[in-house]
Amino acid sequence: FLFIYVTQRTVPKRANEPIQRLKLPSSPPSVNFHRPRATIAGDGSHSPPGPAELSFSPFLNLEGSMPWIMGFICTICRYLDGKLNSRRAKADGEATETSDLFFALHTLQVATNFFSDLNQLGHGGFGPVYKGLIPNGQEIAVKKLSLTSRQGVREFTNEVKLLLKLQHKNLVTLLGCSVEGPEKMLVYEYLPNKSLDYFLFDTKKASSLDWTTRFHIVTGVARGLLYLHEEAPMRILHRDIKASNILLDEKLSPKISDFGLARLFPEEDTHVNTFRISGTHGYMAPEYAMHGYLSVKTDVFSYGILLLEIISGRKNLDPRLGPDNADVLNSAWKLYQAGETLELLDPSLGDSYNRDEVGMCIQIGLLCCQQTVVDRPDMNSVHLMLSSDSFTLPAPGKPGLQGRTGRLISTNGTTSALTNTSPPSTMESGGSRGSGGNGINVVEDYSRNSISISSIDGGR
Repeated sequence: FLFIYVTQRTVPKRANEPIQRLKLPSSPPSVNFHRPRATIAGDGSHSPPGPAELSFSPFLNLEGSMPWIMGFICTICRYLDGKLNSRRAKADGEATETSDLFFALHTLQVATNFFSDLNQLGHGGFGPVYKGLIPNGQEIAVKKLSLTSRQGVREFTNEVKLLLKLQHKNLVTLLGCSVEGPEKMLVYEYLPNKSLDYFLFDTKKASSLDWTTRFHIVTGVARGLLYLHEEAPMRILHRDIKASNILLDEKLSPKISDFGLARLFPEEDTHVNTFRISGTHGYMAPEYAMHGYLSVKTDVFSYGILLLEIISGRKNLDPRLGPDNADVLNSAWKLYQAGETLELLDPSLGDSYNRDEVGMCIQIGLLCCQQTVVDRPDMNSVHLMLSSDSFTLPAPGKPGLQGRTGRLISTNGTTSALTNTSPPSTMESGGSRGSGGNGINVVEDYSRNSISISSIDGGR
């Protein structure tokens, strides 16, 4: 403590008078206020009183002030101790969260028999996937990510934490990750029935998907997308909805996977324009594939294509069917105009299907794939259509047939639609990988995003 002794007294000031050093009294005096009385001079005149004489003790009655001083000190100490404990608790919480997030590399090596080929489930767009068994008896799927990723450990960890916040029965559950060694890895729940395309596009396995199961998958994917768009802690666009990214659990219930191209989307925005075109040939909305116009309706369009694939049992682009029928969207539109929509139905279903549900799903698929963006329903409306018997469906408009497979950039700078009948592949533009001749380059640069909970099928 610093005690200052100050004495202020009114005295006549003399010219050039030296300043006197203040002396501390031997005993602590009390505070004293004294005002001199007015005096009467010999001539009868009055002399006004001078200013008050003010003296401050150096200790200000220390005995009486000590309890207040000690109380003040205790209050400060309690405040500082509380702040310290709060910081420690926060640090402990973050440490616990981080420790739960990361898997040791050795644990994953043992779980997957050191990433044995016998444990490999498949190879998705961003790396191989292995089945594993951790010490607590839980089966897991371990995804090795590409070594070419430019994403740092901190950015990778932040994205994993973001994905861990997404909890829905129709989304694949991410368990954690590993950042040891040269390769980053994702660890997520193991789903025994692989991906939807494993069954849907195989003539023998397609019989496992009766109409009730297919309709259950259609509604489940719709609920998962509705969660991402409107109910999740943050609004997310998936940007790569397709059959191979729909995994099936033991009951053949669908779970959306592979968030490698997912993007946070501000709720106040209706759309964004981007030069980084990410998605899969055949599933991308034309305004996005050609012009980079991205909105929730981009996912809606992809969902519409997936819906038509589930009904027809065929890939969205199949050149074996000839130029007039290669595109499932074009085929569905022509059959709808002719009043023969049920002709699109997968023959493997035979007569075991609900005509009203099939007709409704085809019409919803066409509504989702309309060329005019604002005419497409959002996922909330789609979910209502699928779950309500009394919902009157509007007639679909012209579908977006052109440009779904990417962009062509000619040497003179013009952009045109690309008609691609090659197998679908995940792509992202940003730098360009040229292909083809005649002065035309296909913008096709594969994603650099590390986060990818990809599908796990046999041999893809």
